[in-house]
Amino acid sequence: MDSTLEIIKNFPWWGWGIVTLVLVAIRDMLQPKHSISHNFPIVGHIRFLLEKIGPELRQYLVASNREELPFNRIERGWIYASAKHENNYEGFGTDRDIYAHQHIFINNAMMPYQIGNNHPNTLDKCFLPCAKVMGIYNKRKKPFRPASVINVSAMSFGSLSARAIDSLNKGAKISNAYHNTGEGGLSPYHSNGGDVIFQIGTGYFGVRGKDGNFSMNKLIQLVNDNPFVKAIEIKLSQGAKPGKGGVLPGAKITKEISEIRGVEIGIDVISPPNHKAFSNISGMVNFIEEIATKTGLPVGIKAAIGKLEQWEELADLMKETNKGPDFITVDGGEGGTGAAPPSFADHVSLPWVYGFSDLYKVFQKREITERIVFVASGKLGFPAKAAMAFAMGADCLNVAREAMMSIGCIQAQVCHTNKCPSGVATQNKWLQNGINVPLKSERLAQYFKTFRKEFIEITHATGYEHPCQFKMDDIDVNVDDHYLSKELNKTYMYNKTTVPFNSMQELKDCSYLGGKK
Repeated sequence: MDSTLEIIKNFPWWGWGIVTLVLVAIRDMLQPKHSISHNFPIVGHIRFLLEKIGPELRQYLVASNREELPFNRIERGWIYASAKHENNYEGFGTDRDIYAHQHIFINNAMMPYQIGNNHPNTLDKCFLPCAKVMGIYNKRKKPFRPASVINVSAMSFGSLSARAIDSLNKGAKISNAYHNTGEGGLSPYHSNGGDVIFQIGTGYFGVRGKDGNFSMNKLIQLVNDNPFVKAIEIKLSQGAKPGKGGVLPGAKITKEISEIRGVEIGIDVISPPNHKAFSNISGMVNFIEEIATKTGLPVGIKAAIGKLEQWEELADLMKETNKGPDFITVDGGEGGTGAAPPSFADHVSLPWVYGFSDLYKVFQKREITERIVFVASGKLGFPAKAAMAFAMGADCLNVAREAMMSIGCIQAQVCHTNKCPSGVATQNKWLQNGINVPLKSERLAQYFKTFRKEFIEITHATGYEHPCQFKMDDIDVNVDDHYLSKELNKTYMYNKTTVPFNSMQELKDCSYLGGKK
């Protein structure tokens, strides 16, 4: 016994390494699951390691500045620098292929718009509220004008970590933006005093009864207890997976999440694709009106766009009855923070520019665009893309992935695994500890402020005071080789309806700004 212990004690460290490798090799050759490991013991593990860190390798070593998707290195770099209040300029001209398909050109004026000494943007270079008011047309008791044209899109607590939601919410408050809760319910981390839009999904999380159906009483109680909730959004679909309900893996469901959502710990939560509270367009409009009447809040809908027949039915009903949604959030089929099968993320629903232009024309044909606040969502968190969106008829922007990057997301693309290395999209406590909430909330706020400042500067360069004044022919886009670029109105075959606007000073003085009378 003593001699055996002596042998073990004196056995060299590198010998233990060889023994370990031999054992791994034997295990690899005997296991039946992985062909590569069986055929190439030990060495085969390198392949799995490279596969795991592939996105990171491509980001930093392989992909060029402009070629990576969904956000390339230049785009991510601009967000990171803007959020940190660092130099986000480029030198030596653009390295973008300005002749590429869908490249955007903004037609500047010969003489930019001039602001006076007492102009709101002289006093605050980031002041940029929405030009329209949610709920004013339908005479809701509590109309709401978003105080920022860029806001935090729908991302649920559960999909994102507590610290991430806390950072986003506090950052939204600092920058006077609103924060959409996503369909996961209202959590304590949404409750830092900033404006909130409460989203109702098909699972009715946070406002569901014991039977799993929608509870009006719970919604009324939620609104009464939380006066910072300024509007209600009914989610019909999302860009990542339209026609398919949301999925929250059981591994992400903690005791806190289960209590907020009213679901069981450790079991995958799969929202149904359809609402139980209504089954057709007239039923949806009645549902909207009932919620608006009983809460006093503006009520809108969110959807990715595909077929237009039911949208035409909705527009006809709104024209006929003067009822319906106060705002419509149009989500791009480019996908977002929601995990989805590639068949959905890649192919189901239209990209934002196609979906929005199709939808806008439906309501414009009925002459009812003025009563709707159009909220755009789909990789639009950059000033030039925002200019295009406003020229097409958008009134407000929601950003999700861009907001995540401003608080530390590195585009690792593992949101659905609970292993997000930055702590943003995980319930792992250790990984979440990497998020410094006070610091990250300031960065989200600074990203929004930088975005608004540059967007205002682009607006002034084009000769306007507010981006709601953009017209379709203010923007050109590359479409094909024969007509290298066309104005938006010639590309998408309509002209945006004029948005009523007098001055920024009037918006600043408005009693509905930020939902405050």
